Amino acid sequence: MSTVFNFTFVPWFRSVAPYIHTHRGKTFVVGLAGEAIAAGKLQSIAQDLALIQSMGVKVVLVHGFRPQVNEQLRAKGHEARYSHGMRITDEVALDSAQEAAGQLRYEIEAAFSQGLPNTPMAGATVRIISGNFITARPVGVLDGVDFKHSGLVRKVDSAGIRRTLDFGAMVLISPFGFSPTGEAFNLTMEEVATSVAISIQADKLIFLTEVPGIPLEPSLPVSEENPIDTELPLDAAEKMLATLGPAQRPTDSAFYLQHCVKACKAGVERNHILPFAVDGSLLLEVYVHDGIGTMVIDEKLESLREATADDIGGILQLIEPFERDGTLVKRDRTEIERDIGHYTVIEHDGVIFGCAALYPYPEARTAEMAALTVSPNVQAQGDGEKILKRVEQRAKAAGLESIFVLTTRTMHWFIKRGFQQVDPEWLPEARKRKYNWDRKSQVLVKKLYPST
Repeated sequence: MSTVFNFTFVPWFRSVAPYIHTHRGKTFVVGLAGEAIAAGKLQSIAQDLALIQSMGVKVVLVHGFRPQVNEQLRAKGHEARYSHGMRITDEVALDSAQEAAGQLRYEIEAAFSQGLPNTPMAGATVRIISGNFITARPVGVLDGVDFKHSGLVRKVDSAGIRRTLDFGAMVLISPFGFSPTGEAFNLTMEEVATSVAISIQADKLIFLTEVPGIPLEPSLPVSEENPIDTELPLDAAEKMLATLGPAQRPTDSAFYLQHCVKACKAGVERNHILPFAVDGSLLLEVYVHDGIGTMVIDEKLESLREATADDIGGILQLIEPFERDGTLVKRDRTEIERDIGHYTVIEHDGVIFGCAALYPYPEARTAEMAALTVSPNVQAQGDGEKILKRVEQRAKAAGLESIFVLTTRTMHWFIKRGFQQVDPEWLPEARKRKYNWDRKSQVLVKKLYPST
C-alpha cells in the first residue's frame, strides 16, 4: 500500500468519523426519482444506501416511477396526462403503474441482493421489506379535472415502519396506497416520502432528483455566478416558494422545495435535494462538511458563538495538529478550561471547525487574539474571516481600541485583513514579559477604530 494513499486516506477517514457517529441510529427517508433508475444509477445508489445502513442508519426508500409508467403507456399507445403537477390516472394508467411498480420493486430488491467480492456490497446483508404501509384517498376533482385513480396519502402506518426498521431491515415503499375498501390509488413519490418522513419523524428526508439543488437565484440556471445554495433556512425557503410559480414539472425549482418546506415545518430537521447524476451524491451530502445539494433546515446549521465548557474537547482536537507542527504554541487542557470564556468557536452540525481566543489587556486598551484555528477540511471557505470579525466585535464591545496577534507562519493572511506589523516592544508590558524571544513571532496589530 503506497505512502501517498496512507497520507490521504487516514486524514479523510478521520474527517468523516464525526458524521458517522452523529448519524448512527438516525432514520433517513430517501425519495428516489424514477428517472435515476431509468438513467442506470440504481446499482451505485443501492451500494451507497447499503453502506449508509451498515454505519447504523435506518433507511426507508420510497421509489418513483414516472418515466417507467410513461414507457408502459407508450407501449400501449396511450397518452400520459398531467394536471396540477400530478398524473391523471385512468384505468390504463393504473394498470401501467402497477406493472411498473412490480418491475421496479424486483430490480431494487435484486440490486440490494448483490454481494460480489471486491464490490462495495461484498459481505453486506441488506434485508428489504415492503408492505401496505400507506392508506390513500382519491384526489377527486380539482378545477374541473377528474384525477380518477390518482390519490393522496390519508394515513401512514408509522408503527409498522418503525418495527420493521428496528428489526434491522430497510423499508421499501412504492407510490401506491389503498383505501379501506381495497381500492388502489396512484400516488406521487414526493408526497409519499414527505408523509412518511413526517409520520415517523425522520431525522432526514432526502430526494435524489433530476436537479442539482436550488441555486441562489432560482429563476436562473446554475452557473459559477449562480451556484447551488447548500444551506437554505426554512424562512428563506418559504419566502422563495412565495415568489415561484406553481410547480408543474420535476425540474421546476418549487417542485421538490415545497415538500422539503412542508416536512421541515412538521418537524423533520434536515431536508435535502440532491442530484442523482453525481456519483456518490448521497455520501457527499451526508458525510462531507458542505455537502453537494441543497439542505432546507429550520435554523442555520453553522453556529458562530462564544465557547462553553462542553467545547473543550472539540477545541483540543482542533488545535492539536497545529501545535504538533509548531504553527501554534502548545496549550494544555487545564489552560483551555481556565480560559474557555475567552474562546469563540464556529461549529457545523455539532462539530467544531474553527476557534480563536481573545485575551484583553485593558490597561493598554488592546487584546491578543490567540489560537486562531480553522480545520483543514474547511479552509478557504471563509470561516477564518467569520471568526476574526466575531473577535473584533467582542473587542469593540469591551471598549478596546485594537487587537494584536503573534504568528510565525501566517503573517500575510493577517496583513491582507488590515493588520500591520510592529516591533515586539509595542506589546503591553504584561504580554511582553511572556514573549518568547527564541520563537521570534511576528507581532501584528489591527486598529478597531479609525484615527481621529
